Amino acid sequence: MLSSMSFPRYGDKENSDFFERWLPRILEDRDREGLTENIRRIDALMLTVEPGHSAAYVHELCLMTPYDYQSTLESEQHSTHILRIDQNAPDLLVREVKDPELRGIFRSLNEVYPIGAKRPNSRYMGEVFQVEDLDSLVATQKAREVRFFNADQIRQLELPTNMAIVKPSPYTHNIVAYWERPEGSERRYALGKAVVRPDMEHAYLKAKEQREALGIQRLLLPIDHLATRIYSQNREVAILEYLTLSSYYYWGSYDIPDQNSSTNVTKSVHYEDVLRSPAKVFTAANHPYFCNHLIGKPSPTESFARNFGPRLHHIAVAIPDGRTADQLNIDYVVNSLRESGQKFLLEVIGSEREGLKQIFSSASEHSSLIIEYVQRFHGFQGFFAKENVADLTAAAGADETLRSLETESRG
Repeated sequence: MLSSMSFPRYGDKENSDFFERWLPRILEDRDREGLTENIRRIDALMLTVEPGHSAAYVHELCLMTPYDYQSTLESEQHSTHILRIDQNAPDLLVREVKDPELRGIFRSLNEVYPIGAKRPNSRYMGEVFQVEDLDSLVATQKAREVRFFNADQIRQLELPTNMAIVKPSPYTHNIVAYWERPEGSERRYALGKAVVRPDMEHAYLKAKEQREALGIQRLLLPIDHLATRIYSQNREVAILEYLTLSSYYYWGSYDIPDQNSSTNVTKSVHYEDVLRSPAKVFTAANHPYFCNHLIGKPSPTESFARNFGPRLHHIAVAIPDGRTADQLNIDYVVNSLRESGQKFLLEVIGSEREGLKQIFSSASEHSSLIIEYVQRFHGFQGFFAKENVADLTAAAGADETLRSLETESRG
């Protein structure tokens, strides 16, 4: 039997007695009931964009990441564009509503937040996990009071009918989905009619040609991690909930006091290599917003949650160790993209001596998501450097503050 508590713990963030008491109980119960063995890798990531933005976003993703466009699933009210690297990395499902006035649960999660409401159809939805026995999985999770959309709701939402889908988390506003897919079998989504859309194909091929011309094709690896920002009071319960829903373990947490936040990491028990199933990161403020005037420190993470709602903040793409054209690979990628017009929030931070370098792109106007690039050196085993995270958090916070002010000025 797998032991989800057998992994070493990292970090310096102190958790509450509640967290430390319930963490082993939840993971040991998950192991004992066979959930850890049943739930395997992250097979797909689902997100939505505004109507008319999907071709531009497909182009953006296929330039900045190693993803290629496969096909589009056309249903009555949505177009769902499938992007893929290979069968070992998760697919990206880019979902676009056809009618901008269509309302639904995912749109409602945006509309109560000042910046989120400006793009009500743009948000990350959640992950799809591969499982070995779907019926057993659903029965076991329902016994834990996990709530699923029923079959009629899945059809009405026009989501793949070969999935069991958990309702949005009260802590992250993300969903988790499961489907039964034998290892080595093709990923097939039971949704609408599969077509190759000329506009998507054109956007993809143009991006791929540019990616190859810049010489960054071989330097873009699969997703390293997914980072969600949440409210300060939900840090521990969000982590424990995700561990209940997945086969991930608690890697550890680091305090980032200069930015009044902490970074908390979970990783797959099945895949040591995050490129096979990306790590899931939770970032939360150390204090709620109403303490800021008393502690005199910035609170970019809490501000993000208040402006956009709890949601995914960035997708990190791995860069291989090494050099290209007498530059570190990450510097070569960033400089090449900058020369082609891509904006970044800061310079590349970190160093080879410290073990890794990282950078944030500007947020996408199509999805509001940031792309991070991360290069680790000489087999560096740490997930990040605290100084790097502080700089990245500050840069993202400055950008989000500017967007908040712009939103207020427009009324």
